[in-house]
Amino acid sequence: MSETTQGVRIRTGSQALRSGIELLSSMRFAIALLTVICIASVIGTVLKQHEPTINYVNQFGPFWAELFATLQLNAVYSAWWFLVILAFLVISTSLCIARNTPKILVDLRTYKENIREKNLQAFHHKAQATLAQDAATEAQRIGQMLVGGGWKVKLQQRDTAAGPGTGWMVAAKAGAANKIGYIAAHSAIVLVCVGGLLDGDLIVRAQMWLHGKSTFAGGGMIADVRPEHRLSASNPTFRGNLLVTEGTQSSTAILSQSDGILIQELPFSLELKKFIIEHYPSGMPKLFASEVILHDKATGEKTEQRIEVNHPARFKGIEIYQSGFDDGGSAVTLRALPMAPGLAPFEVQGVIGSASQPLKDVGGEALSLELVSLRTINVENFSDNGETSGADVRKVDLRESIGSRLGAANKSVTNKALRNVGPSIGYKLRDAAGQAREYHNYMLPIDMGDGGPALFLLGVRQSPAEPFRYLRVPADEQGSIQGFLRLRLALQDPEAREEAVRRYAAMAVDSSRKDVAEQLAQSAARALALYAGGPGEDGEYIGGLPAISQFMEKNVPEAERGRASEVLVRILNGTLYELAQLTRQRAGLAPLESNEQTLGFMTQAVLALSDAQIYPAPLVFELQDFKQVQASVFEVARAPGKNIVYLGCALLIVGIFAMLYIRERRVWVWLAPRDGATHATMALSTNRKTMDGDREFAQLTEKLIGVAPSPRHGGPA
Repeated sequence: MSETTQGVRIRTGSQALRSGIELLSSMRFAIALLTVICIASVIGTVLKQHEPTINYVNQFGPFWAELFATLQLNAVYSAWWFLVILAFLVISTSLCIARNTPKILVDLRTYKENIREKNLQAFHHKAQATLAQDAATEAQRIGQMLVGGGWKVKLQQRDTAAGPGTGWMVAAKAGAANKIGYIAAHSAIVLVCVGGLLDGDLIVRAQMWLHGKSTFAGGGMIADVRPEHRLSASNPTFRGNLLVTEGTQSSTAILSQSDGILIQELPFSLELKKFIIEHYPSGMPKLFASEVILHDKATGEKTEQRIEVNHPARFKGIEIYQSGFDDGGSAVTLRALPMAPGLAPFEVQGVIGSASQPLKDVGGEALSLELVSLRTINVENFSDNGETSGADVRKVDLRESIGSRLGAANKSVTNKALRNVGPSIGYKLRDAAGQAREYHNYMLPIDMGDGGPALFLLGVRQSPAEPFRYLRVPADEQGSIQGFLRLRLALQDPEAREEAVRRYAAMAVDSSRKDVAEQLAQSAARALALYAGGPGEDGEYIGGLPAISQFMEKNVPEAERGRASEVLVRILNGTLYELAQLTRQRAGLAPLESNEQTLGFMTQAVLALSDAQIYPAPLVFELQDFKQVQASVFEVARAPGKNIVYLGCALLIVGIFAMLYIRERRVWVWLAPRDGATHATMALSTNRKTMDGDREFAQLTEKLIGVAPSPRHGGPA
């Protein structure tokens, strides 16, 4: 039997109906659908699914983001067109099976014993011989030998020129499971697709179409969501997320859709008794699990279970997976530290994930604070990749300068040195126009391992699609950020700058050389004013090292810039050192000592003060204290199609194995009396021409009729 790409051809109905059914049941149509599904699956794998719309806008731009939303490429596997294609593939493959299965079953039952001797001469594998005994005896002998070799045999007696019933046809077949493999493989495709449709969004969308359900895109409490956005506990299939804080319970899951969410009612309530997380010595998590109590709504029965990763709980036909963990509303205390003059420090208390709170006394700027995240453990990679320390940077972006040594997600081919650097706080500052920037600050100073001072890392980014850029602030001798902040505020104070210049000039030049001291003071005042920042010639604010560099390019000949820059930087470092001493005197602290620690602090402070010119907030929030509350994230799923998919996978394995590794073979031996002896004509047919087939035919001919076929007749060369 040979399979064709043609579909089912009916003889009734209109021409359009006949053509449609033929196309739908054809192999070429099924292959085309499979191709489209494969392309869609590639898109769904490459393009992140179910992300917020703003993420696609930030990454691809508004045009492509709108196109993705229109074509539902941001939710491929739940898109209506993907489900329709999947349904058509089920119908097409089912029709292919229905078209070919009867032919296969008939082919399995027939031995094709009616083939003529002349037809045997046309086979690739053929041989002839003269046998000593009569045709009936030889037929019985050959048949028994084939049966002993695992073949199914049928004998047919025919009339020949020598008389009625004097000819015998021995027909045998083996490897019929190859045809069963075709049915199994195609049935597997149908079962996998049906299982995918049952466990996908098809039934959920059917409820939305038929029962008036709609997605919810607003905010507020889950209890206040209206019934048209809720699915009943009898929903036959769903997959959603459930977030439960320690000591609380929940009975509703969230089903994410491309245009909002649906609320899925559960037949039980899940209470989180305790969230457990264990770490390796490096700080990396090695286990997280949840001890829960499941409250049956129907009977009130309580069932205690422990849910771990790859060890889900099963209750009332619903599987509960440990998906992750999150903050459950930790209470934090922050201290706002001014980065601009005229502001005073103050404390803020709040709860992670709560509503934003307006800030007062921030220089007339309307800002509100949103507490986003609290991470009590941050494991970072501090391996040395043979690069420079990155201490001498001129920008806030740390991704390039310390990316190889900071960031647990950074890929490296070298050995990793993982270290827990302590807690961090994430928050957003939103202005009056509703625009927000996200900040990520570490609680403790971090020793970068390069011999320099410990650094406070103050991260900022414009949108979630961007990486954090870090301002690296040196810690003072007390491990505090206060030394840098005092220096930062003093740099913005003209009187403090003037006093620092006077002290520097008095220290650097002998008091008898007043003219030199005056010139040095003027140069120092000019350098410090440029470094402190102000409006440039084009009206744009500029300060820090870029301002000094711009001044050198415009006012110093190129041939003299090298020497002039060394002198100017030396003057700048000296005045900043005196400015730091002045701030410590005003704070009632002992002066800085001239040692390696002070040198490291001042070197990094010069760079940090330059970078701080473009820090976009007037305040830095420092994490003072916290009381952590954990929450567990569960994935709850009712998946009736899972077992169907498992069955389909098993059939697919069996079918592919049968089609690839089982060869269908048929053997015919025609026996007829001729010249007082029995003349034998033998032929073999196989669905694949292989060297194994050649060897098998050679063995059969020698065993059955006592001759070896020549290479010209299908024997081995």
